[in-house]
Amino acid sequence: MLSNNFFKLLHSRHTLSCFRLIHRVAVQMDTAYLRHCPDGERFDITFELKDERLNRQFNLSRKLSETVDAFVVRVKANVDKALSKKKKKKDAPVQLATVALLLDNQEVSKDWTCERVFSAGAPVQLAINERTFNVVINAPLVVTLNLASSFLATFPTYPAKFESLFTEQEISEFVWFKSKDETQWEQVGQGFIYTPSNSDIDCYLKLSCTPKNHSLTGPICETVSSGKVAASPGECPFERRQAFTKEKLQGTEFRVVSYNILADLYTDSDYTREVLFPYCPPYALSIDYRKQLFLKEIIGYHADIICLQEVDRKVFKYDLNTALSHLGYEGVLHTKGTEVAEGLALFYNTARFILLDSQKLLFSEEIPRNPVFADIWDRIKENPKLSERILARTTALQVNLLGALESDELLVVANTHLFFHPDADHIRLLHGCLAIRYLQHVVRTVKERYPGKRVSLIFCGDFNSVPTCGVYQLYTTGSIPGDVIDYSSNPEEAICNINMTHPFKLASACGTPKYTNFTVAFADCLDYIFYETAHLKVTQVVPLPSEEELRANSAIPSTVFPSDHVALVSDLKWL
Repeated sequence: MLSNNFFKLLHSRHTLSCFRLIHRVAVQMDTAYLRHCPDGERFDITFELKDERLNRQFNLSRKLSETVDAFVVRVKANVDKALSKKKKKKDAPVQLATVALLLDNQEVSKDWTCERVFSAGAPVQLAINERTFNVVINAPLVVTLNLASSFLATFPTYPAKFESLFTEQEISEFVWFKSKDETQWEQVGQGFIYTPSNSDIDCYLKLSCTPKNHSLTGPICETVSSGKVAASPGECPFERRQAFTKEKLQGTEFRVVSYNILADLYTDSDYTREVLFPYCPPYALSIDYRKQLFLKEIIGYHADIICLQEVDRKVFKYDLNTALSHLGYEGVLHTKGTEVAEGLALFYNTARFILLDSQKLLFSEEIPRNPVFADIWDRIKENPKLSERILARTTALQVNLLGALESDELLVVANTHLFFHPDADHIRLLHGCLAIRYLQHVVRTVKERYPGKRVSLIFCGDFNSVPTCGVYQLYTTGSIPGDVIDYSSNPEEAICNINMTHPFKLASACGTPKYTNFTVAFADCLDYIFYETAHLKVTQVVPLPSEEELRANSAIPSTVFPSDHVALVSDLKWL
């Protein structure tokens, strides 16, 4: 049957007509494009008549069950109507169209259904007057193609939204153009990602996409930017850091980045603009501006493993994953609960690693029910206010298992973002204890699953903990006493006698910089890349921005810093 075999539609959330955006599609001459609609009962067909009498694109949506005669009559009626509107003399007779549907260049019976014709397995043609169109069935189609609203010279850009059917994105053609007035267009680049040059400043951009798969080419789709390319903010401090990361690593070395990129969720409000970051111009707080900066920054570090915190769902889907996938990375996002639109993301270099497993641990869900945490939960639930508060948190742990493609090494790469509140040292430490306890369980399980392979731990994140806090002490010394002061940071929620130890020999790859977070209200070291010293050693730490750079615009974020945190970048080597 047609609907089950020949016209199988890729699963898509789009339920509108496949050609609803057809006004942006340029149809190739002598080709008609036919596509099965998601309802399984209709088909869309589009073709272009272009001669001395007419220059018009036609789009029809018809039922598969209708007869060829009914289809031909409808096509003829549409063409005749267009011709009558285009005739030059009112008294001149309209030259009516002749229309026929052919199967392998032979006119088919008008009693056949359209479904019978299109599922016959032979070439289909649509003849209109002296023109014969080859009917291409389920050709690649661009459904949505949009550009960003903001462009900066020397910063990469890409489609803000690209959705397609029957399309292999990696072999499709993307061509970029510029224009001062949107009339005369000059080609300036090719490829999914384009970096505007200074000569593009004050120009509109146009992107043309020819969708392809391994057997067919679809109609060209074009989109024009609503805004013009703006001048860059000048050299950003991260560009000076990238002098240390010009080359990709290989062999036994790999590069790790940990970065809280500041979720749009926390910047798009009057409170953040007027209270938290009043020193940052509103346009520089906009995600459309900031994402250009942090993407250029992340790309330029040439990392093999990238752990990000505060990643918006939309930014992950339409920006980070869209751009980085074209540069050889694959990513996975775990949001902090179903109601929170931001979370933890991992990207890894597919030329060097394979993702064997990825999971999210939401502490509030797992503490009461996971036997790994039974003894800790027994102590927590003795204090109702403490248990209530910790169960209300959305703090999560992302745990990823990577296999090195150049060796037998395995990496457990963990990523977290601990609770920020000033009176929550005890919450952070308890979450820190739960995280390291769970990572022991994961490493033990991985070793059982892959006997004979070495398993190493890397733990990245925004821990919201300065080096004097219990979290840092626990991870770097291997233990924390039950009477540590952190457990009493809130008297009503105080807890004691949770002595925690772990077997890992961990150190902070970037040490304890003076600042990894820098705002007017608070500035200190909160971010770390912990690594297992028994298996790994640090070969390079990319220098962090100077205090002078951080203070240049009062604090960060700013026009040259996309976040209130700075990225940690370190090269590690297996021993």
